[in-house]
Order: sequence, then structure tokens, then C-alpha cells
Amino acid sequence: MIVVDTNVIAYFWMPGDYTQFSKSLFLKDADWVAPFLWRSEFRNIIALYLRKGLLSNSVAFEIVNNAEAMMKGKEYSINSFDVVHKINDCSLSSYDIEFVALAESLNVKLITLDKKIIREFPKIAFSLHDF
Repeated sequence: MIVVDTNVIAYFWMPGDYTQFSKSLFLKDADWVAPFLWRSEFRNIIALYLRKGLLSNSVAFEIVNNAEAMMKGKEYSINSFDVVHKINDCSLSSYDIEFVALAESLNVKLITLDKKIIREFPKIAFSLHDF
């Protein structure tokens, strides 16, 4: 089991510079989990692709349905106390801290493309490239 951030999920479903890395990660460990927050962040990525004309509505709906089906039952609520407690220990957004807090609570690795998360939590957060 690994915690993946929203960008890892997005690259799994949408072509981009890191799609192959995301697909390779899935082959190594397909037991991906994330905080429920991933859904809102994912929708925001979809909105960006739609506004840039990179996706049609029908393709966007298909991608969202596939991603949500893949993550169904693998989503976690994050304790607000854990997030607030970590805010004082780092400069990450509360959104990023949710992924860190989940990885810590499950005692698993967090796979991300966010260099700031990796820099601030090097014992738990690992680059998609390096994993």
C-alpha cells in the first residue's frame, strides 16, 4: 500500500510528462490510497484540461469515472488535529499535509511529484521518479 498524491493519479489517467512513471508505479504497487481531498484536486485538474481544450466533456466524464472507480474504498478522512498539529512543523499547505498525515497514520510511503513535500518529509515522501 502507498499513498499517492493527486498528480500521480491524474498522470495515470491523462497523458503527460509523468504518465509512464505513474503507470510503472501502479505495476509495482497497485494498492493506492489517498485522502478524500484527492477528488476535489482531481476535478480542478480536469477543469484546467477542459478550459484549455485538451479534453472534451465526454472524455473528462470517462476519466473522472475511471479514477473514482479505481480509488473507491481507498479513500480516507483525515483527522483535523493531525493536520493542524503539522502546520506548525512545516510550510506546506493544509492540502499537502493531508497526504503526509495519511501516509504517517498508515505507516506507508507517500509518492508525489511535489519537491517541497519530499524536502520537508524525506522519511515518508518519495519522488515518483525514484520509487
